[in-house]
Amino acid sequence: MMETIRKFGLAYCDVKTMLWNVTVMLRVLILNIDERNKKPIPIIFYIIFIASCLGYFYVYLVSMSWFVFVRCRATGDLLSAIIVFSLGASSEIGTVKLVFVFVQINKVRKIVTECLACDSTVVAGSRFSINLLAALRVVKERAMIFWMVIIFNGVVYVIKPLLLPGRHFTEDKFILFGLEPMEETPNYQIATMLFTAGVFFTVYVPANVTALLIVVTGYIEAQLLSLSEELLHLWEDAEEHYYKTEQAMSIFDSTKKDLKDKAMNDYVEQHLKDIIRSHGRNINLLHQVENVFSGAIALEFFLLVVGLIAELLGGLENTYIEIPFALMQVGMDCFTGQRVMDANIKFEKAVYDSKWENYSLSNMKIILTMLQSSQKTVKLSAGGIIMLSFSCLMQVIRSIYSAYTTLRTTMK
Repeated sequence: MMETIRKFGLAYCDVKTMLWNVTVMLRVLILNIDERNKKPIPIIFYIIFIASCLGYFYVYLVSMSWFVFVRCRATGDLLSAIIVFSLGASSEIGTVKLVFVFVQINKVRKIVTECLACDSTVVAGSRFSINLLAALRVVKERAMIFWMVIIFNGVVYVIKPLLLPGRHFTEDKFILFGLEPMEETPNYQIATMLFTAGVFFTVYVPANVTALLIVVTGYIEAQLLSLSEELLHLWEDAEEHYYKTEQAMSIFDSTKKDLKDKAMNDYVEQHLKDIIRSHGRNINLLHQVENVFSGAIALEFFLLVVGLIAELLGGLENTYIEIPFALMQVGMDCFTGQRVMDANIKFEKAVYDSKWENYSLSNMKIILTMLQSSQKTVKLSAGGIIMLSFSCLMQVIRSIYSAYTTLRTTMK
């Protein structure tokens, strides 16, 4: 039992274990992303998922729509309408990704299978393997931090009203459809359970679906960084290989230099072809990931913009818990995209710094082809419209603030 729990920690950073971690967590959402796993999903997970899903839809879709467009329209309470609408918009961010994963589950399984197949070719104990595990440790730290921040945000949101004197809810201004007066028994208990179920669904879904995205793109990033190190050491490896083999026995031959160059370039050619194959495989894997998540991320950005504008209009004193929840999700998507771009830039530089001037003409041609290929932008995008990066995040934040100031002035 303890050994199983430890697999969720940083002591186990290989991609096989990381994907297993995500697979276990996603089974609670009745998702099986590993086609090798033929075990049926336990009935208790179906019960948890259906109960939390119903609570979420009742609170953040049905009741939110009724409260904003019917109740507040009748009472004229614009502030409460804005606050509750911001809750509904922000809570949809993770749900969008879940829907995309459900719809394209076969593609997701194919991605997971491809990751595992790619990892099966790695030689344990090699320099490549060591560098890969070091990079994957950073990726797992990233996924764990994201998961804990999102889940902790939900825990704080649920616990806060319980610590206040009297009967309170996660949002006191929010009245659920059909449960007035909410402070009286049993409406209070029912509303509390519905809010708790809704919050669980709202935070658990993005925490784990985005964790899958972090792990898969992080593996591609780790592969690119490790391949870069292989390129930087390729000529030294060829020389070391030459002196360790029987080819070095021809040291007294008059053509020893030619023999050495040929042997070393044969070694370089073989490994360049292996690197090209691995690089192409990872780029293809990234395209598969983008194909699945690109549309979801585009909708996520739209909901973020709408939700954050509403949260700012509702006042930070009322929405201070919601803002980190929304920003963390989109910020992590942009950070993930930036890290993939950075890894590709490092790979491009490694191609040029691989001491290609020592290579034979045929190997120089291979390096030229690799350089041209690596100069093509490797990216994750939001709907194919905008690349996920730090500059993208800054543009989104600027747009949100600009829209907020304009609407704030209009409201005054």
